[in-house]
Amino acid sequence: MRIRSARRSDLPLLQDIERAAGEPFRALGMAFVADDDPPPLDLLEGYRQADRCWVATDPLSPTGDRPLGYVLADPVDDALHIEQVSVHPAAARRGIGRELIAHLAGVAARCGMTALTLTTFTDVPWNAPYYARIGFRVLSEEELTDGLRAIRGEEAQHGLDRWPRVCMRRDLASVPPPEDRPASVPPPKDARTVAQPQLFPDTSETSGAAETVAVGGGA
Repeated sequence: MRIRSARRSDLPLLQDIERAAGEPFRALGMAFVADDDPPPLDLLEGYRQADRCWVATDPLSPTGDRPLGYVLADPVDDALHIEQVSVHPAAARRGIGRELIAHLAGVAARCGMTALTLTTFTDVPWNAPYYARIGFRVLSEEELTDGLRAIRGEEAQHGLDRWPRVCMRRDLASVPPPEDRPASVPPPKDARTVAQPQLFPDTSETSGAAETVAVGGGA
């Protein structure tokens, strides 16, 4: 498995992955989630230009370097927030979601961030229960930062709170950054609509074991 920064040519494929990853929600009576539009190309391009969009590929597969999953991330307060992580159901149970998250953990630690955070559905098996298995914990209302409260407010406006949702956090061991790289990065003004300067350099691929895969867990 290879994790790399997204290319412009990948972006329509990421929309296809998102549509496919939404379908399993339909069986849980969550058609609203299944029918939600994928991120628009201009938003994905903003993440790509800011180097906050990574894809997982399998060079040995019949599709070669075609993305099988992807992740979007924003710096929020002291953490790198997983805005979205999705894997195509055809590539499920290969550890792709776990590897994408492990890659983010390495990026965040090298940038001096203290944790990964995300918001997710409480009762969807491949959402909160999955993240708990890989080291995330549910945050209490008192533990929420201002940035996480703002994200939860946006989700409520979008209608996602018709099902129980939680914020989760996984603390990271710090990794001293190289001298030529800043120890921390400021949060973007509005990561959802404004293309930001490049924050994170592309890094080498990350390997990891896997039992299952997260599908559409971050949003």
